[in-house]
Amino acid sequence: MLLWTGLILILGGLAALAIDRRAAHFIYDHVDARTHRILDSITHYAKAGHWLAAAVLALIFAALARHFGARGADMPLLINYSVAFIASLTLGSAVLHVIKLVIGRRRPRDDMEMGLYGFMPLAFNPDYNSFPSGHALTICCVAVIFTCVWPMLWPLWFAVAAILAITRALLTAHFISDVMIGAGIGLISAREVLALGFPGFAPGWV
Repeated sequence: MLLWTGLILILGGLAALAIDRRAAHFIYDHVDARTHRILDSITHYAKAGHWLAAAVLALIFAALARHFGARGADMPLLINYSVAFIASLTLGSAVLHVIKLVIGRRRPRDDMEMGLYGFMPLAFNPDYNSFPSGHALTICCVAVIFTCVWPMLWPLWFAVAAILAITRALLTAHFISDVMIGAGIGLISAREVLALGFPGFAPGWV
């Protein structure tokens, strides 16, 4: 299911290229300063560094718990899903950053504020790093892992992931296509890591 959902998001993102610039200008003109501040205050919850640190801390906790004799059934879940998240984020980020460097795209706010818009393939210029969205990729990996751990709450995890991913477009930090394609890469990378690297812990829906 994740594979098809990820592919649909990527294809939808490619289709969104046709409306990206108009949509970004509309958003820039209609999101007021107060709303912008609210969005900016929550968008960082999708940042990779926070979740990577949480996964590493979870592994440290598990190692210490085992050292002191803890042998609960939840311990293998904590370890394996923490490692799976780190691997998913690593794989997805590797793919994403290759695309960023090779494709090269200015961020939408550069268009509004400096008149700089478009792609610059093979420029390897860090100013052209909009496509795809790393925040969207990260939070989709988080949603997949959380759903593995707490499957009954899957609508909550994916709703939160969608909201945080959309903030990137509403802040004109990314185009809509950047967000959709980043999310698609995140879902597919998490699916591949779980299915191939952790088959004993991968639910049937991946």
